[in-house]
Amino acid sequence: MLAAQSLFLAFALLLGTTSAASCTKKIRREWTSLSTVEKREYIDAVQCVLAKSALTPDFENSGVKSRYDDLLYTHIQQTFSIHYVGHFLAWHRYFVSTYEDMLRNECGFRGAQPYWDWTLDTPAAKWAASPVFDAATGFGGNGPFVEGDASNPFEVPGRSGGGCVPDGPFAGITDFVHLGLANGVTYNPQCLKRDLSPYFAGRYLAVNQTQVTLAQPDFGWFNRAVEGCPSFEASGLHGGGHYGVGGRFGQMGDLYASPADPIFFLHHANIDRVCVGVSAPDVTVGDVMNIADLGYNYDQVYTLSS
Repeated sequence: MLAAQSLFLAFALLLGTTSAASCTKKIRREWTSLSTVEKREYIDAVQCVLAKSALTPDFENSGVKSRYDDLLYTHIQQTFSIHYVGHFLAWHRYFVSTYEDMLRNECGFRGAQPYWDWTLDTPAAKWAASPVFDAATGFGGNGPFVEGDASNPFEVPGRSGGGCVPDGPFAGITDFVHLGLANGVTYNPQCLKRDLSPYFAGRYLAVNQTQVTLAQPDFGWFNRAVEGCPSFEASGLHGGGHYGVGGRFGQMGDLYASPADPIFFLHHANIDRVCVGVSAPDVTVGDVMNIADLGYNYDQVYTLSS
């Protein structure tokens, strides 16, 4: 129990000049409900975080150069303490909330962290045309295809890209992040990469999968249904978003370095939105189980169909 509590102490550095909660309740909205101006303001704030200097203390050949890298470093360092564990959802809820406060308090963003309702972009035929991937008002699209190896067990089914994102607000930035791949934390500048898998998204992010998740009898089974298993045959909503966007070669498909893609935060905001209607027993991370304590709410949540 103490170990679970200690995981949250690492956020003290991430918070910097931000606070864990905000006095003003923020209403999180779906990406497509934002106006063009609101989308631009959000993207501008992300670019601000990318440009600000890191707070993580320097170490030999450190890859932590920006405030955005601070977040990525935290996720990399704690990967196996925050996945396939009981506090998976709570940790990521606080991680996204910390990022949201960083955008607002350090970069002047006035809105709330948007979420991405991926059910709107299924079945598979709709996936690549999602407004989230729009070059003008979104985060850019797929990377050019990178040849893989069908015999490799990590080859994501249906992947279609893998290279640097060629369009959108982050195109052409060769040092988008400065650490990763995998658990590497030394200096390794790299572009933003995507490897969309419409098949994977269609399989795990459709409305029926959300309903199966909501129908679980208690929090333990719900948590398991959300996160799934470390297998492409049982990925759940969580893996559906990661591998549907990141495939094998994109950062979203990297267990350690997935926050390197800003879409990570929209995906996890929607995962959090799935959780809002689920009751859970008191746990050591109880301070983040009530989203009101973190100063935000959602404009709407999923409901279980009768």
